[in-house]
Amino acid sequence: MLHPVIVLQSLIFILVVSTMSALAQVNTDPAISHDFDFLFGSWKSHNTFLNGRLRGSHDWIDFDGTLEAEPLLNGLGNIDRYEAVRNGKTVLGTTLRLFNPKTQEWSLYWADNIRAGILQPPMVGKFHGDKGEFFGDEEVDGRKVLCRFRWTRTNPDAPKWEQAFSDDGGKTWETNWIVTFTRVNRQ
Repeated sequence: MLHPVIVLQSLIFILVVSTMSALAQVNTDPAISHDFDFLFGSWKSHNTFLNGRLRGSHDWIDFDGTLEAEPLLNGLGNIDRYEAVRNGKTVLGTTLRLFNPKTQEWSLYWADNIRAGILQPPMVGKFHGDKGEFFGDEEVDGRKVLCRFRWTRTNPDAPKWEQAFSDDGGKTWETNWIVTFTRVNRQ
């Protein structure tokens, strides 16, 4: 029969080794973020879009699209390619997301064929749990307004994105675009 101290030491050794092994698999590098890893791969998107933004409109349209997303820069960024037909016109867009290790925030840059040749100002923010909020400026009918993106990733195979505008400094928000995604395949 083994001495109880030897048994206890053996159990502690096994616990320490298994804990170290588990910690080695967890990313503790603050220079890398996995916030958007859920998005990597191919998606179908269902879009609900408000025509006539910040005008009290209730004219919503629905359309479908696709999205492909992949990582960049070893965890410091990612990029997606979006395609849809809205109001009979093809919409092609790209989002570049860059992670800032110092601030632990993301900057999201959008470019599309609707405003060709223009990289939109960044939307900046972060995730708290399964919800991410990102804020920036947008232009609506020639005036500058606040813009908010919300990502919800409670179901990694069916995330949701929403865009809202505020023309009163963020006191009230009008949601104007909602996208629900359905995974086609993982990267």
